[in-house]
Amino acid sequence: MKAHASISLRLTLWFGLLFFLGWVCFGIAMWLNLNRTLTGERRQTLSRRLDRLQDLLLKNQTANQEDRNQNFSDFAHATGNGLAEVFRTDGSREYASPSSAAEGFPWPVAHAGDSEQFLHVMSAGQPYWVMARPFLLSGRQLVLLAAAPEAGNVAVLQQFLRGLLASTPILLLIASAGGYWVSRRALEPVDKITTKVRSISIRSLSERLPVKATGDELQRLAETCNAMLERLDSAVNQIRRFTADASHELRGPLSFTRTVAEVALRNPEMDSSSKKAFQDIADESSKASELLEQMLTLARADSGSFGRSLEPLDLAVVVDDACGMAEPLAESRGLSLRISSGSARYAEILGDAPSLRRMVWVLLDNALKYTNAPGSIDVALTTASDSATLVVRDSGIGISDDDLPHIFDRFYRADPSRSQVEGTGLGLSIAKWIAEIHHATISVMSTESRGTTFQVEFPLCESLDRN
Repeated sequence: MKAHASISLRLTLWFGLLFFLGWVCFGIAMWLNLNRTLTGERRQTLSRRLDRLQDLLLKNQTANQEDRNQNFSDFAHATGNGLAEVFRTDGSREYASPSSAAEGFPWPVAHAGDSEQFLHVMSAGQPYWVMARPFLLSGRQLVLLAAAPEAGNVAVLQQFLRGLLASTPILLLIASAGGYWVSRRALEPVDKITTKVRSISIRSLSERLPVKATGDELQRLAETCNAMLERLDSAVNQIRRFTADASHELRGPLSFTRTVAEVALRNPEMDSSSKKAFQDIADESSKASELLEQMLTLARADSGSFGRSLEPLDLAVVVDDACGMAEPLAESRGLSLRISSGSARYAEILGDAPSLRRMVWVLLDNALKYTNAPGSIDVALTTASDSATLVVRDSGIGISDDDLPHIFDRFYRADPSRSQVEGTGLGLSIAKWIAEIHHATISVMSTESRGTTFQVEFPLCESLDRN
């Protein structure tokens, strides 16, 4: 069977995935915004630098060439590490290059009719931003250029990206933990409903789920479950009444039919064919009566009515009585029946002797039916500080792993080899019910072709008094 993740885990994974995608989109948007902001600031810086260069050129019109070159060089070094140039439209320099870096820089070609340009260029493997602005000075068309490295912007962007990547696992872990906590809080009422529904069995269908007036989906779920339990309770009660009534009503006709057949069998003048027919009628009536009695027992079990009080008794005596009934049958079938009480010569429990004797007989009868000669049946009763344990072990045909979980189900006889043995399929269901009303637990272990072991553990009177 394919295992599925819980809803809380799936919600956590989805929440974490959506957070991660949102965080990625947020990071990309922030990175683009930061890049645009840094680029805009760089453009503003270069634009202001060219504004100041324009003012300098206007002031230098009356100065001689040497002074103008010196003023331009001082300006270039003071404002941009010497990365500035003034070109004529024919590509020649209006002023001498203020630095070797400016002289070897790959300045873009600008023409007289061009508008202001803001360009990205590479120089010596490093990125630069360059602004080129046409400028008219004393009737002459010039092009003013200034450059600034982008390394600072790149460093800021890389640091931002590293911080973003470093914070992602931490925030993802926090978001996942928060999502799991929220999902568990939201699904906690569902867990309570699940636990309550699991505790409701066919014998407690009258129980209902608590409904809180929240007006949400959980209230509707609880109300729907209660409505379903109401319908199930009604249907099961109808089936119980029908089973009990039908079993009770059929007991009379079956008893009458069996009596008539037994009376007819006493006729010495009856021919062999008629005698066999009446014998078959008597046998089948006896089996049907036994089935009806078992069905009535289970009907009482379903209704929760036992009708008898539990009194202190010695379990060892009950086990000895049941084994005494089974010994002649075991001997006639060539089976060895061994009884071991050990330290449990007196095991006082609260119980009903006839019911317990019936339960032990069901286990012994099951072992007798499914053990072939020369097999063995071992019955052991042991006591501990607060419990008594009855074990019935046989060397019979065993039970398959597929059938073992259903062995206490009513009318369950799936194994063909076991179905060849006469029985109603209700005995173990009755044994389980008797164990439950005695606050005992019954379990089974089996290996095909090697035998079956039934174990029933009872609380002793002392442990019940302490509880």
